[in-house]
Amino acid sequence: MIEKELDQYPFSLLGTAGRHRLNQGTDLAYYEPGDIILEAASPSDYVYVVHKGSVAELDVNAPDGRSQVGVYAAGDLFGAISVLNGKSRYRFRAEQQTLCHLIPAALFLELCDSEPEFGRFFRQTLAEKSQRLAERREGGVTLAGFMLARVDQCMREPLVMAPKATLRDAVTALKQHGVDSVLIHSDEGFAIVTKTDLLTALVVNEQTADTPLEAAAERQLVTTRPDDYLFTALTRMTRHKVARVVVMAGEQAVGVVELTDVLSFFSSRSYVVGLEIEKAESLDELRQASERLPELVEALMAQGVKMRFAMDLLAALNGRIMAKTFGMVMPEEQQQACLIIMGSEGRGEQILKTDQDNGLILADGQHWPSCEIDARRFTETLLILGYPPCPGKFMVSNPEWVGSLSQWQQRIHDWAGDVGGEGLIRITTLMDAHCVAGDNRLLETVRSALFDRCSNDDLFMAHFARPVLQFATPLNLFGSLKKPQHGIDIKKGALFPVVHGVRALALQQRIRETSTLSRLEKLVAAKVLEPGIAEDLGEAMELFSELRLNHQLEHLHGDAMNIPDNHIVVQRLSSLERDLLRDALHLVSEFKQRLSRRFHLEY
Repeated sequence: MIEKELDQYPFSLLGTAGRHRLNQGTDLAYYEPGDIILEAASPSDYVYVVHKGSVAELDVNAPDGRSQVGVYAAGDLFGAISVLNGKSRYRFRAEQQTLCHLIPAALFLELCDSEPEFGRFFRQTLAEKSQRLAERREGGVTLAGFMLARVDQCMREPLVMAPKATLRDAVTALKQHGVDSVLIHSDEGFAIVTKTDLLTALVVNEQTADTPLEAAAERQLVTTRPDDYLFTALTRMTRHKVARVVVMAGEQAVGVVELTDVLSFFSSRSYVVGLEIEKAESLDELRQASERLPELVEALMAQGVKMRFAMDLLAALNGRIMAKTFGMVMPEEQQQACLIIMGSEGRGEQILKTDQDNGLILADGQHWPSCEIDARRFTETLLILGYPPCPGKFMVSNPEWVGSLSQWQQRIHDWAGDVGGEGLIRITTLMDAHCVAGDNRLLETVRSALFDRCSNDDLFMAHFARPVLQFATPLNLFGSLKKPQHGIDIKKGALFPVVHGVRALALQQRIRETSTLSRLEKLVAAKVLEPGIAEDLGEAMELFSELRLNHQLEHLHGDAMNIPDNHIVVQRLSSLERDLLRDALHLVSEFKQRLSRRFHLEY
């Protein structure tokens, strides 16, 4: 193997002795276009590294138009999963005249065993890639994953009432708790009353609202255990033609599983997490729901959900967590104030939890003596819920981010005059503000003041837009991707120029939307951007966000190989991902040039 390819990731994980054995044991083979290099369902004698040409990865069980899974070009590796699993899942066919380095299977397995980091890369990362690919192809969480899920992952806490409670009491309780059934407990054990049972008792049987609840109860329960498989619960519902089962731990009812919960779990865990957030009546319950958000993120990514929809959903769930926390922590008489979130949370573009960026707008004349203490408690509570503090202290616990409407308007004027200091970053942060609790009219008044001060000030707008040129686009002089060993900073070099460039155009056009995608739509409507350019920028942003999220999830599981957060190792991407990334970065370069001309940044 030539030295250049030996130095590439993941072979750079090998020690000196390992590289020497690899050099000595590797051969070179030539393939004509159309040659089958590795057949589906066959064992692989080699791990292949493409030296020249291209190889198509084909699913032989898929329709012809959708059979191609991927394309491997120079520097790409395939066949490792086939060696580890004993046979290949797909067919690999040469598409051009192709040269491949052949690493014997026995040598590859020896290197995996003797070089722990090298072996861990293939056994963990490639296995995860294979599973993720299968899940995307099946359109959701795999059937195997569903069948291994347990009842206690999906059950609701039961609503239990005394048998002497009335039908009126049950109707009131169901409405208050947002559930469809209530359990009653007596010496005879547990029984269940559903909404249908209540309707039958009141309408069909013409019983009065004061009738004891036990008169409408069904005592023949369909039950399951917390550690049963969720698939078992679904089977029992189907067999007994019921829409729910009661979860029993010994003689105690500990939960209820609704049919809608099971079906939602199969397609997406978002419904269950959203339900837990809405039902949370204490900070501890809210914390438990909040802790399930990373699991939801992984489920959504496994299902191949588009980033824009995943971002919308997670933004809504995070917003509800913030709003419920605000309601639990802040005095009820002060909750007409406006709680704003900013940064990526304000734009609705953060998937995993990020630093707290929030502020509080009070109405002029609002009297809140304990505001500073309450605001500090709110920040501390969000910390418990998994939201780290902002390093710049852009939080309600900092009095600079709390104030009356008049104080905020004055701050905007002061910040706009301080473009060489902290003012610019503060205006930038405030531009993305979104109300999650309280009176949104207060924020809109502040936003109007921001537009009035900044939008028509050409000198300020030039200063505001200039940071898009701060970070170099990670392309070399020949237009190819840079490939540093530590990775390229996808946030600074790719995401930031798109997000901030669109933000600058939105400020100039007085666009009130905060998400980048919504701002792009408004910029098209205002004829500032052509539809094709806006669509491409949106797709580029989604690609950058997905690549960044995949790396963040690796960090979450400790599989990031010491690569810094926000950095993407180009060598670890598939050939298709590299092509998409290169094209997207070229688009970023062109967008930066357009912004430079519009805001006269070249002067």
